[in-house]
Amino acid sequence: MLDPRQILRSSILLRRHVLSAMAALSLPAGVQAQAGGRKRIVLGQSAPLTGPAAQLGLQMRAGAKLYFDAVNEAGGVAGSLIDLQTLDDGYEPQRCEANTAKFIEDDVLALFGYVGTPTTLAALPLINQHHMPLFGPFTGAEALRAPMSRWVFHLRASYYDETALIVNQMTNLGLKKISVFYQNDAYGKAGLAGVNRALNSQSLATVATATVERNTVDVARAVSELVPGRPEAIVMVSAYKSCAAFIREARKAGYGGVFYNVSFVGTQALSDELGKEALGVVVSQVMPYPFGIGHGVVADYQAAVQKAGGELRPNYTGMEGFLAAKVFTEGLRRAKSLTREGLIAGLESLSNYNAGGFTVNFGPGRRVASSFVELSMLTGDGRVRR
Repeated sequence: MLDPRQILRSSILLRRHVLSAMAALSLPAGVQAQAGGRKRIVLGQSAPLTGPAAQLGLQMRAGAKLYFDAVNEAGGVAGSLIDLQTLDDGYEPQRCEANTAKFIEDDVLALFGYVGTPTTLAALPLINQHHMPLFGPFTGAEALRAPMSRWVFHLRASYYDETALIVNQMTNLGLKKISVFYQNDAYGKAGLAGVNRALNSQSLATVATATVERNTVDVARAVSELVPGRPEAIVMVSAYKSCAAFIREARKAGYGGVFYNVSFVGTQALSDELGKEALGVVVSQVMPYPFGIGHGVVADYQAAVQKAGGELRPNYTGMEGFLAAKVFTEGLRRAKSLTREGLIAGLESLSNYNAGGFTVNFGPGRRVASSFVELSMLTGDGRVRR
């Protein structure tokens, strides 16, 4: 004969399971229940965590996690914890597309901090088809900005903005013989288009161009195509390993001009790769200077890095992840509901929002928050100067 107390306990447990399942079913997309009754706001990130571009993904994720972890320690947003789930795409478009399909199948609330132009472009049709918000992709390509997608929010300035500043500085210095070394994909071509656009506005043209394949360091042909033309400056639009390889080989071949890079190169990673050979290399930046005496969001980032300890150190890519996480969280807090439409409305309300010394301008018809760009120069001892 069954013990009545056992029957009662079984009944109570069953009721709890049923109520828990019903509660989970009632949660909006991207908000999931977890043990202890807390809710999770699930975000999906596709980024290179392995391969020649790995430092870009690792640093972007690390910076974002510093901010999201602090938010969670303080209780989260509307009682929900932010859960950033990252899948490795190796900086390959097909893998990024597959990761995006999985995030959509898993019903995440939004995508966050994707890294790279060719990878993000591969995901864009799925993003538009499934009305999945993507915030803060680490790319400045115009193909992701025009025509405007309602679902994609860009925190950083464009490659057009970066290359315009680079060309203006070069010509102001009297450098008019300019060549371009670029990655043979959507990212490299976006940067090349920006350089050509800026040069055309000054009735100039490139001396020569040469390419490198994504995720390789096969730069010998590019060196042989560019160095003999003796350009006064070479603009580089590739990731850090191939750019470092090109700089080393070009100097061995006798090149004595100036190297300019756009921000996606990964400033810290490029400096680490080159060591003493980094001296004099110029990089355009779209984020606040993360070194020295910081104020506002920079001070917050520096304090978070120091608190985390370990091998983590301030860098531009980590700064971008941290700032993106801060702005995204503010959009969540302004959302009237933790839904995708609620998130979009919250982000659209960030007009002239001061994120701690970095002004953000989103709106119903505006998906690019900033046009801020400045130039920096690498030293031979691992530092970055403005």
